[in-house]
Amino acid sequence: MQIRSRRSALLIPLAIGVVGFLATASADAGGSASQPSSTSPHVGEPLSGSTSEQRALSAHLKSRGAIFYGAWWCPACFKQKNLFGKEAGNSLPYVECDKTDNGRERCMAAKVRAFPTWDLKGKPRLEGIQTLQELKAWSDYPGSGTAQQP
Repeated sequence: MQIRSRRSALLIPLAIGVVGFLATASADAGGSASQPSSTSPHVGEPLSGSTSEQRALSAHLKSRGAIFYGAWWCPACFKQKNLFGKEAGNSLPYVECDKTDNGRERCMAAKVRAFPTWDLKGKPRLEGIQTLQELKAWSDYPGSGTAQQP
């Protein structure tokens, strides 16, 4: 039984890594029209500062309870964060799925299959890179075409 437990402890993070890699490879190989094209590096800090709109959207997503699941090694996750700029990207409601046991367990419990993944109660799960416009519409962001009061 102990051997099976150790094997599971090794296979589960490996499976998450493979699924994330496949989703990233698929996104980099052509993906959807919502994907931004970029020649920037795949890992590291965002290349530019955040605009007030990017910071407002990040704060809105956090206040609504949205969760962005990703992995430190995921190029698509870097691209997703980079759409928000440095400050807003660093303040996103982000769960790292591959640095700690706690993060891996949280992502397995949430049944994350691909990176990036966005969850928001009452909304369909989003997988892959989302544009800021898509995230605004998905999260009912005030001013995204609806007549909502702040």
